[in-house]
Amino acid sequence: MPVYQLIEEPIFPDPAMADPEGLLAIGGDLSPERLLTAYALGIFPWYSSGQPILWWSPDPRMILFPEKFIKHKNLRRLVEQNKFEVRSDSDFKQVIELCSRVSRKGQKDTWITDNMKKAYIKLHHLGYCHSVETYLDGKLAGGLYGISLGGIFFGESMFHLVTDASKVALWHLVDFCLQHGFDMIDVQQETSHLQSLGAEPVKRKKFIHLLNNSLKKQTIKGKWDVKM
Repeated sequence: MPVYQLIEEPIFPDPAMADPEGLLAIGGDLSPERLLTAYALGIFPWYSSGQPILWWSPDPRMILFPEKFIKHKNLRRLVEQNKFEVRSDSDFKQVIELCSRVSRKGQKDTWITDNMKKAYIKLHHLGYCHSVETYLDGKLAGGLYGISLGGIFFGESMFHLVTDASKVALWHLVDFCLQHGFDMIDVQQETSHLQSLGAEPVKRKKFIHLLNNSLKKQTIKGKWDVKM
């Protein structure tokens, strides 16, 4: 299948036209308008430094339905101990910075380029991009960030400096989603870690259908409080 060259207008081809690996288009920019348009269509940017912007819509898509989140006993015990202080949208810039810098097994470099950071920080200031953070002894220990549209949270990345710190952040994100009627958390790519927490693959056609329904809900913009 062809890979489409994007034009100046923030429009995209049908996600069904993506190649077998999910690559749909190349080029464009990371303006808020284009990013929000992409996510609303089930498309996201993912590329390395030195590459042009690559846009993806994988099939299947890995989804975590909040009500299916597996609250393992060890994690439940950790949350109940209140070992970590949990905040949201209190240090978004540092969360995305650490997501880009903290090394991961099997990953040589980061896809969170400087331009990606600037773009998502701008979306954060516009009220669409959010972070959930965990602190230990007043220091940032883990966290995650992503985009919220309608009834879906598009998870982008997570990190931890202390064991299980990011899992606790995810726990509180899931609780927030349940409290506010979110339909799903998009985790994009399949990993054994997320699968162990209840994430499951969904065919692109079904995902787009679920996404369209979720977008009918009102977006919760502005600063979040996951401790409500």
